[in-house]
Amino acid sequence: MKKIFTILLVATVMFSCKKSGFLDDKTNGLTEDAVFTDSIQTINFLNRVYVDAGYSFGPSRFNSAGGSGNTELATDNAEGNNNLSVWADSYVQGVIGSNNVLTNFATDKDFWTTPYKNIRRINLLLSKLPEAPLSAGMKNRMRGEARFLRAYYYHYMLVAFGGIPLIGDQVFGINDIINLPRSSFSDCISYLTSELDAAAVELATVAYKDIDYGRVTKGACLALKSRVLLYAASPLFNGGAVTTSPAVVPLISYPTADNNRWMTAANAAEAVINSGLYSLNVDNATRPGNGFYQLFLKRVNSEYIFAYNRPAQKEFETFYLPPTRSGSSVMKPTQSLAEAFPMRDGKSIKESTTYNPNDPYVNRDPRFEFSLIYNGLSYLSNTGVKTQVFTYSSTGSTIANTTADAYTPQNKFTGYFSRKMLDENLTNASSGTTERAWPLIRYAEMLLNYAEAITEAGQPEKAYDKLKLLRDRAGILPGADGLYGLKANMSVAEMREVVRNERRIEMAFEDQRWNDIRRWKIAATVLKGFNSVDIITRSATNTYKHTIGTAPRPLNFRDAMYLLPLPLAEIQKMPLMVQNPGY
Repeated sequence: MKKIFTILLVATVMFSCKKSGFLDDKTNGLTEDAVFTDSIQTINFLNRVYVDAGYSFGPSRFNSAGGSGNTELATDNAEGNNNLSVWADSYVQGVIGSNNVLTNFATDKDFWTTPYKNIRRINLLLSKLPEAPLSAGMKNRMRGEARFLRAYYYHYMLVAFGGIPLIGDQVFGINDIINLPRSSFSDCISYLTSELDAAAVELATVAYKDIDYGRVTKGACLALKSRVLLYAASPLFNGGAVTTSPAVVPLISYPTADNNRWMTAANAAEAVINSGLYSLNVDNATRPGNGFYQLFLKRVNSEYIFAYNRPAQKEFETFYLPPTRSGSSVMKPTQSLAEAFPMRDGKSIKESTTYNPNDPYVNRDPRFEFSLIYNGLSYLSNTGVKTQVFTYSSTGSTIANTTADAYTPQNKFTGYFSRKMLDENLTNASSGTTERAWPLIRYAEMLLNYAEAITEAGQPEKAYDKLKLLRDRAGILPGADGLYGLKANMSVAEMREVVRNERRIEMAFEDQRWNDIRRWKIAATVLKGFNSVDIITRSATNTYKHTIGTAPRPLNFRDAMYLLPLPLAEIQKMPLMVQNPGY
């Protein structure tokens, strides 16, 4: 079996210089001299920066705050356990502020500190790399990897906070007094794209050995640039600041909108597409949509551009499966997400003649079944045989549901459980593991980036081919017109909604939705009231009735929440920083 660069969630080496707060770190006793005069330790130092690369994606991101899940839980895609000690539940309910204890825990420790810790590590590495006992080629490669990773950590901060302090290559020491202003949003975008261009050049001719599979490549640099430019062109940041303060606007967005930014984003996505380095993982011969399902169970495939290679495990099965499969069901899909999936003919459930509201799970886009566990789905049980998962409540049925999977307001289930990225041959209680990588950036995102950007640039006709590729891989039927259920000659507004919906279902539970609903400025619409759930009852005649209900968790989004508050402790230490509006 091919050896690859597997990321273990342990530190391999750290440095001893300690600075509290802004760029805090811990030490394991090694000094800088001990690390950077040793070739293996120098490489391991870079490996340590990779360790946190999946911090935003992880299924237990907020576990230390009293629960689990990632930012998907703070959207209209998923419900958790309505626990205010979990950051995502606190966020959607509007319990968020710069001096809120829970906010500070998640923001300081995760959204803010984790990126800056790694940025400092990278800057220290870059400062020591010229004198390290490594070949010129290895130094060049490591410099390219490090510059990508620095941009990668910055980009998560940028989409969460807007402009943040850029520190360049500077390494702050223990005696430095740090008081930095925020860089403008425009300067942040320019810096990130410049760094990614430079890293792409440094990695252009790098040929990794098998054991290094999973490290940063030129393609990863171009792909992250595509994402950054797409964010920059989006309504929240492209002249859409949620304030009119002349001192704050340039910090959180471009001061004025420019539709040409969409074309710049489209060109960046097209550069990745035209590179020929990546392709969708397609298999519709085994069963419709099997390529989509298998994609997430392979470390090595044609679609992953930047992935977080994991040891053999069953972590997603642990977090997402229902109680009858010994899972924690930490992020339960909502009814609105279920309704977003089209039918097998590619048409929406409102448009397709094949949709039956009394039997809503048949003839669906195959991604539906590979993303959601629904009432009656046959799925592997803890005893190793497939049995149905029931999410109904019985009302006089001769076949009463006595499992723990039924919907009640008390157990807060939505009628669905997550199946996306799960191995159907595993439960949390069964023996065995699977090899997988977390898809931090994949080729499907590039197709969606292009489709969105080119549509907003006023050329929706050019989005069709990219959407057809995704729908074909999904197992949707092409139809007599070969449009895979897409309406012909769509306007910009029509195509916009199609692309956004396609992104929602293709990228569900991949740490994208929270960023998307904010950058599109639709969070105020979709995070109001309550998420929807499917309350299923089985009658005495053993027929099912589906009633759309509401989840227990109230959604109280306000405009200030389009950006997170900068940690109060950081502003108190660095008065030059300006807080985000509304906090």
